[in-house]
Amino acid sequence: MRAQHERSVPEVVQDIIGNLQEILRSEFRLAKTEIKEDAAEAAKPIMMLGVGLLLGVYALGLLLLAAVYGLALIMAMWSAALLVSAAVAIIAVVLVNLARSGLKRVSVKPDRLIASLQENVRWAKKQTS
Repeated sequence: MRAQHERSVPEVVQDIIGNLQEILRSEFRLAKTEIKEDAAEAAKPIMMLGVGLLLGVYALGLLLLAAVYGLALIMAMWSAALLVSAAVAIIAVVLVNLARSGLKRVSVKPDRLIASLQENVRWAKKQTS
């Protein structure tokens, strides 16, 4: 007869699997909480950024219209509109290229989750060896 503190291999494996399942559930809860916290923290600044961008677009449109009218005093209206449009298109291409290169450097990895998962993998390997 076995002593009370001895367990069979299937029981130990079952406990390990149960622990791993609980760890994975905890990791998913952590990831969900981390994403919610980040989203809540970013909500107000994103809203202000959106309103600011919208107002900026209107201001830029009015400024470009004023530039077209100003140039129309010294050249034909169509050529003034064409000149302003070409200048805006060049600026837009430069800004889009700068933004693309900047976005390539942005990391959206959940760092705490990754570190925790790596720690759990090390723990699981230690338990099974």
